[in-house]
Amino acid sequence: MREIQAFAMEDCIPSEDRRSPAFCDHENHSDFCEESSPEDAEMDVFGGLAALPVEVCERRPTCLRCGRPQKVCLCPFLPVHPLEVSTCLYIVQHPAEESRVLRTVPLLAACLPSGKCNVIVGRRFSEERYPDLAAVCRDPRTLIMYPGPGAQNLEELLPSDPEARSLGYNVILIDGTWSQAKDLFLRNDLLHLPKQVQLSSTLSSQYVIRTQPTNICLSTLECAALTLSTLEGKESIREVLLRPLNALCTFQLQHGAQVHHSKEHLLRNGLYDRPMPKNKRKIKRMEKLVTDQNI
Repeated sequence: MREIQAFAMEDCIPSEDRRSPAFCDHENHSDFCEESSPEDAEMDVFGGLAALPVEVCERRPTCLRCGRPQKVCLCPFLPVHPLEVSTCLYIVQHPAEESRVLRTVPLLAACLPSGKCNVIVGRRFSEERYPDLAAVCRDPRTLIMYPGPGAQNLEELLPSDPEARSLGYNVILIDGTWSQAKDLFLRNDLLHLPKQVQLSSTLSSQYVIRTQPTNICLSTLECAALTLSTLEGKESIREVLLRPLNALCTFQLQHGAQVHHSKEHLLRNGLYDRPMPKNKRKIKRMEKLVTDQNI
């Protein structure tokens, strides 16, 4: 009778369940364990993790005008209406600048009309891949802002006739660290076509939340502010463009940021705490920061 009952129960069990541990006796249990491989166990573990609900992290809402998170929006410090200027800016931007949080180019673009601040991102610019930039570089009204022995002071270049100024210039600015800007300028022949100019102003940078090589090295927004105020003949342009930058720096300093002195300041005051470079060229460059009064 017991044999009949056992046979009946076996018929009631689905065939695929008869090899499960719940229905294995001691003799067959070892056979079952041999059939389970480490890969199967690993798949079971990861399969369980895959079944867990995924929490989606939402990004903070961003202001469409200034590009900042809405909680720290700088639009109250921007002009109500874009500044009317005849000069057209072209920002040649190193790709690494796109990922920086405290950028100044979005603030600059928010202050100017559409089409007056054009950003071109890349490392190498050929005439075939960037025909529009090549056309701008070949335009006789185009200037490139890059200091050096071959650069002419912008203030000396301008005509005294206001009507001649109103024709409008194209100005190319290089956006990146100083080493990145140097690499972009030296490795792109297109950027050597426009007339090279520099600012003669000794204004100290107000962008104190990033380290500059010297006290008179300016951020892209500061450089654009001085350039536009000079070309347009309006000192008020500089004040309007620097207002959001000052607000940005003030906010960051109030929330834990530290004032970044220039490398020149740190070296001259014995405060430079990083290891000195072993490269002779870099050592001479750092010595020049300390000894050259006309840098």
